[in-house]
Amino acid sequence: MSQQHQQQQSGSKPGMRKPVFVKVDQLKPGTTGHTLVVKVVSATTVIQKGRAAAAATLRPTRIAECLVGDETGTIVFTARNEQVDLMKPGATVILRNAKIDMFKGSMRLAVDKWGRIEVTEPAKFTVKEDNNLSLVEYELVNVVEE
Repeated sequence: MSQQHQQQQSGSKPGMRKPVFVKVDQLKPGTTGHTLVVKVVSATTVIQKGRAAAAATLRPTRIAECLVGDETGTIVFTARNEQVDLMKPGATVILRNAKIDMFKGSMRLAVDKWGRIEVTEPAKFTVKEDNNLSLVEYELVNVVEE
C-alpha cells in the first residue's frame, strides 16, 4: 500500500495538526496559536467608528471587549468588526488560533486574520468568573543573562 493511498484512506490532509484545546488559566503573555472553547459572559462595544474614520479606512471599525471564560477562569477577548456579531453574551464559541495581546500590562485574547471564531453548541461548564486573567498586571522585565 503506497503512502499516498494511505493518506487518502485516513482522510487527513498532510500538515494539518489536530487542535489541542487549552483552558483559560493556561494562557500566558506573548503566546499564540491557542484553540479554546469559551462562553461569552459579557460584551461591551468600545469603539464604533463612523463616518469620520470611514473616510480614512473606507469601512467602519467596530471593537468590542468581551469577557469570555471557561471553568478555569475568564479573560477579556477583543472582538473586531464582524467578530463582534458572533460574541453574544451566553454564546459558546470555539476560538481557533487565538493569540494573547498585551494591553496596558494585562492580557487580552484576540483572533486575527489567521484565526477563526465558530459559534458552537452551548457548553456544559460554568464560567469561573472570580479568576479574571485580564486583571493580572504584568510588567515587562528585561532579563540580562550573564
